Amino acid sequence: MREWAIGLLYVAAGGCFVLALKWLTHPTTARRAVRVGEVGMLCAVVGTLLQREIIDLRWIAIGAVIGGTIGALMAVFVPMTAMPQRIALSHAFGALAAALVGIAELDLGEGNLETFTTTVLAAEILLGSLTVTGSLIAFGKLQGLVRDRPLTFPGQNVVNGLVLGVGALIVVALAAEPTRTQLLPWLVAIGLTFGVMMVIRIGGADMPVVISLLNSFAGLSGAALGFAIANPILIIAGALDGSSGLLLSIFMCRAMNRSFTNVLFGGFGADETAEGAARRPIRVTSAEETSMLLDSASFVVIVPGYGMAAAQAQHKIAEVANLLIARGVEVRFAIHPVAGRMPGHMNVLLAEANVPYDLLVDLEEINPELERADVVLVIGANDTVNPAARHDRASPIYGMPILDVDKARSVIVVKRSLRSGFAGIGNELFYLPQTMMLFGDARDVAGALAHELSTQRRPV
Repeated sequence: MREWAIGLLYVAAGGCFVLALKWLTHPTTARRAVRVGEVGMLCAVVGTLLQREIIDLRWIAIGAVIGGTIGALMAVFVPMTAMPQRIALSHAFGALAAALVGIAELDLGEGNLETFTTTVLAAEILLGSLTVTGSLIAFGKLQGLVRDRPLTFPGQNVVNGLVLGVGALIVVALAAEPTRTQLLPWLVAIGLTFGVMMVIRIGGADMPVVISLLNSFAGLSGAALGFAIANPILIIAGALDGSSGLLLSIFMCRAMNRSFTNVLFGGFGADETAEGAARRPIRVTSAEETSMLLDSASFVVIVPGYGMAAAQAQHKIAEVANLLIARGVEVRFAIHPVAGRMPGHMNVLLAEANVPYDLLVDLEEINPELERADVVLVIGANDTVNPAARHDRASPIYGMPILDVDKARSVIVVKRSLRSGFAGIGNELFYLPQTMMLFGDARDVAGALAHELSTQRRPV
């Protein structure tokens, strides 16, 4: 009877996880997806606790209380703008749990495990360990604790390859002779070291790809552990997590017209100052002039970027949009697939600010509409609106799909300065005749725009 109950709970959990992934593909069903995923995880936990091997719940209860408390505090106090950092930490915690269980299983096996089980556990420990430190470095870059520009040195790819090769050799050695448990600390150390070395060479703006890839690693680590300890729900959840993370990484690389090797080994994002570019003529505007331009428009497109997230300006931007809509202006938000620091970053922030889902338009749908836009308001976006991607074959972003904002009648770019984006190149958009720069913090500028719009009368 117990086995039947466990099986039914695991089947229910697997079904919930599949439905959650399906419903997460659209904003209107995302909340439902989260709730179903929670139900699935509850079923998985209850099913696991019913296992006959669980004979004492005291330590499990203590862990559940500690973990639940940490999770509740993070849910309450971590702002939506810090979701990429929180997700990176979650990957680190999940990978650490998988690695620790793998270490315990391999160590307690005392060399009596089958070759397949030993190999899977050793590979899982290596993968889990590198995911832990890789996720922590990603967190540090996103939080500003670690330099977000790539940290590179000559021969770095060779050194990284050698470190990973040593880890693979240790896995082979353990598979050949499971009694060599003295190699476990070395395997963990190699994994932890490689995780750091892999991520430090990746620029902060490539973190969306890195986070989804680390998500894939964490899922694969969990799936491998599921095979090793014969736990079907770990296999199901890990396979779903691993495959979805990998596919998301591929889609994002495609959206940037770049390859995995370029993201992971290219050291993309050299720092370039704007001193030379600043000598080119630009047009500077003010909040008052911009508000008048917005107020007289019929169709306005707002393009959010990481600058909006960093300044936590989403609520003020939503206020500007609402004021324009109340005056009869057609407003749309143009969402680039890799804007921000995680997949769907802009969607999450704008949803938090209660921007209706139907105002959020993807790149493919909005680009044909930009030619008829009276004003495009760019909030903290840079390389995703750089026209060089279309024609400059020497540009590192050449071929990357961009938002064609330069085709609008007027473009207002809100930025702190003319500093380059993650690609380390100047943005041609800033110097076009229809572009005006509105310098300042995105939240302060949006607040000023909202104030101006709320105090001026719309022309008849």
